[in-house]
Amino acid sequence: MKKLSTDAEFREAAAGGGLTIAVFKAAWCKDCHFIDPFMPDVERHYEGRVRFVEIDRDELPDLCSELNILGIPSFIAFRDGKELIRFVSKLRKTREEIEQFIERAIQVGDALNPS
Repeated sequence: MKKLSTDAEFREAAAGGGLTIAVFKAAWCKDCHFIDPFMPDVERHYEGRVRFVEIDRDELPDLCSELNILGIPSFIAFRDGKELIRFVSKLRKTREEIEQFIERAIQVGDALNPS
């Protein structure tokens, strides 16, 4: 997962024509570390269909405030610079829940921009 460290990098990634899922995390977040072991497999499964980027909430606080990122990890799907759908909850996220979110994001993206 490509880690983005500037506002400009995020805006460029979100503006892409394909589906981009931004994962907002923080170094101190235990629930963020919980997803680390299985996220590379999830990324491989969706390779070619979804681009994943990671943003550390503490490194880009203004951006996260603008996007109303309160809980982490948070997942937000973007296409053409627009937010499509987000997965935010105060509970720990399982691989199954993350994959269900990704499938919904793909469906929403396809419905809004059929190829």
